[in-house]
Amino acid sequence: MDKRYQVFVSSTFVDLEEERQKVLQTLMEMDCIPSGMELFPAADEEQWEFIQKVIDDCDYYLLIIGGKYGSVADDGLSYTEKEFDYAVSKGIKVIALIHKQPDSLPRDKTEIDQAKYEKLQTFIAKVSTKRLVRFWTESQQLPGEVALSLTKTIKMYPATGWVRANSTASPELLSEINELRKQNEILKTQQVQLSPEAASIDKEELEGLDCELTINGSYRQNAGSMYVETINSKWSKTITWEALFALVSPFLVANPKEDEVSSYLTKELSGADFTKTGFSDLAVNEQDLFTIRIQLLALNLITVKDRTLGIVWSLTDLGTKMMIQSRTIKKPQ
Repeated sequence: MDKRYQVFVSSTFVDLEEERQKVLQTLMEMDCIPSGMELFPAADEEQWEFIQKVIDDCDYYLLIIGGKYGSVADDGLSYTEKEFDYAVSKGIKVIALIHKQPDSLPRDKTEIDQAKYEKLQTFIAKVSTKRLVRFWTESQQLPGEVALSLTKTIKMYPATGWVRANSTASPELLSEINELRKQNEILKTQQVQLSPEAASIDKEELEGLDCELTINGSYRQNAGSMYVETINSKWSKTITWEALFALVSPFLVANPKEDEVSSYLTKELSGADFTKTGFSDLAVNEQDLFTIRIQLLALNLITVKDRTLGIVWSLTDLGTKMMIQSRTIKKPQ
């Protein structure tokens, strides 16, 4: 089935107008549907709701960062950063292209306001954390970087995409729907099997909260100016179940996805300094994460549900009570 993917192109406008045109042309040559501020060049609060709706309809989010932070909204963030934050919150895959040497750009293309310059550096650090980025120095590089990055992202993270209305009943689509139906039934079965209500585990057979477990994981760190120059690091941490739950339970209040739980545990347990930039692929070992999930399910401290964007962890009533008990500050005796 012939799909076309819609890509939201986000950047400052005036200083990157030439670069945006090259990127938009590349996307059209790749049979993608580009969307961006060409639809709404005058950013303001009244248009923010419309921008959100456009991002909602997109399959991928392409961010280009040069030497400017951009127009700032009432909340102190630039519209480019607001667009990025919103795309991330919606689970849209981000492709980030960051200028390698922004200080070398002409004066009219760099941020001369010190406050905005500092916000730009903070924004770059945020974008570079937990994801791979590509670097560019000349506008001529962008078509190649876009084609390479987007092709790889589509292959690794296929999105819904758009199809012509007269092809929606094709045999390929029906086959795809049938396969998704089968996968959905499997997930529902697994969910029932893992639910505390359906489990026939004798709680007395489970390890106590004072017992220890060893958690292993890994992350990648940018070792140079290009994202391909990375150091793969592994970590290991021994911790009690009680301490682990006390650590992770406040994070579960927001009902995070399982990969977010994995990333959070890596940040908290690996000992690495993630305030620095250039880290990505933060993850707990898959089997260790499965063990944690199943044990907490068996103890009736969490529930898990399969959502469109992945498995979501939530606290049970018992888990909430235990979190409050473990994290509240009590009067000295």
